[in-house]
Amino acid sequence: MAGTGHAHLRDDGDVVLRVTDLVQEFDVDGGTVKAVSGISFDVLRGETLGIVGESGCGKSTTGRAVMQLPKPTSGSVRFEGRELTELSGSDVREARTRVQMIFQDPVSSLNPRRTVRDSVLEPLAIWKRGSSDERGRIVDDILESVGIDPERAAESRPHQFSGGQCQRISVARALVLDPTLIICDEPVSALDVSVQAQVLNLLEDLKERYGLTLVFIAHDLAVVKNISDRVAVMYLGKLCEVATSDDLYAAPMHPYTNLLVQSIPEPDPTADHSIGEIIGEPPSPIDPPAGCRFHPRCPNATAECERTEPELRELAPDHFVACHHPVQVVPPSGVPADTEVAVVASPQSAPET
Repeated sequence: MAGTGHAHLRDDGDVVLRVTDLVQEFDVDGGTVKAVSGISFDVLRGETLGIVGESGCGKSTTGRAVMQLPKPTSGSVRFEGRELTELSGSDVREARTRVQMIFQDPVSSLNPRRTVRDSVLEPLAIWKRGSSDERGRIVDDILESVGIDPERAAESRPHQFSGGQCQRISVARALVLDPTLIICDEPVSALDVSVQAQVLNLLEDLKERYGLTLVFIAHDLAVVKNISDRVAVMYLGKLCEVATSDDLYAAPMHPYTNLLVQSIPEPDPTADHSIGEIIGEPPSPIDPPAGCRFHPRCPNATAECERTEPELRELAPDHFVACHHPVQVVPPSGVPADTEVAVVASPQSAPET
C-alpha cells in the first residue's frame, strides 16, 4: 500500500491541521510494530476529514499521534501554525486545550467516582477559566447543548447513564474548553444504530454552532460518508486514497477502497451482495510487504506492485490514489465526462513492468 507523496496536500485555504510524513512505531518482543508509516494529510477550518480502514490499519494511532499521545516517532504535526512535535511538555498541554478527543468507549472514558457535572467542569478548573459562577454557567450551557439535564448530571455518575448519554457527556467535556479541532476516535461504534444516528446528528449540529473542525475516525464507511467532507482511506499504516466523500463512494479507484465500498450492507433483498475477490488476511505490521502493502491481497497485483511503492497522484479533480493499476481510468483532458472510458484493471490487462 502506498501513501507516500504530498500531492494531496493543499496550499490554498485556511489549514488548521497539517500532518506530514507521520511515523509511529512501537518496539515489541520480536520486532517493531510499524503502526503508521509516513502518512500525510491536512484539514481545513470547518471541514470534517474522515479516516477509514480495517481494524489495525493505524487510524486510532494516527489520532493519538496528532494529540502527542505518545509523541510520534518522526514526522511533522502542525496545528494552527505551531509544530506540536517540537513543543515542551507544558506547551503541549496548553495546545491540547485547542485539540480535544472523543474516545470509542464512552463509559470507560469517564471517571466512575466523579459526578458527570464534575467531569465536565474539571478542565475549566484545571485551566482556571473564569470565576466559579462563570464555570458553572458554561457547564450548564454545554450539557444542555448536548441534551443532558444539568441538574441530573450534578448528582449522577456515569454508570447511571446509557452508552449514548455517556457519549453525549464525553462530547460536552471535549467542548467545554472551546477547542478548534476535535478528533473523534470511533465515537459511535459502541452504540446501537438508532443512537449512532442521534450522536452523529449532534456532532453535525455542534460543528455548526461552535465552528468546529473534525477528524472522524471509523471503520464504518456508511457512517463516515454521511458526516465527512473529505475521506482518507488507510491500510496497514499507509494512505491509499484521498477524495471528497461523494467522489470516493461514487467512484472508488483503489482496489482496496473499491472492496470496502462494495462491502457496505445494502437493505435491498434484490441487490447483488457479492464483492470482488480479496485474498487472505492483512500482513503483520511488524513485517509489512515491500512495494504496495496491499499487493499480497490484491486481485490486480503485478510484479511492479511487489517492487515499487506507488505515490498518491491525482486521477480526477481532488481525487488522489496510490495505485499502479487503479480500478477506474478517468477521461483524459479534453474528453467529455460522459465518454465511456472507465475500465476495471486486472492482472491480465495490467502491464508487467
